[in-house]
Amino acid sequence: MMNEQNKPNQYVKIKSTKELGSFVREFRVAQKMTQADILGMANTGNRFIVELENGKPTVQFQKVLDVLDTLGLEIVIQKKANF
Repeated sequence: MMNEQNKPNQYVKIKSTKELGSFVREFRVAQKMTQADILGMANTGNRFIVELENGKPTVQFQKVLDVLDTLGLEIVIQKKANF
């Protein structure tokens, strides 16, 4: 999902919680951040970060948004091209 410079593409299409978790992990590592670095900044626990990065489908959405914000990421929703 990441390009050669370890920077995210302009847009990344995420179709599953597994893909989101993998992207979050890759981005965090590329930023040289540990899971522990995110805990305090996103006001969440280690278990949540582990579950998010492992793609657990039932994680709390607001906490996902908080983690993404902490990493400097955001979710953008748009209509599919073929609709």
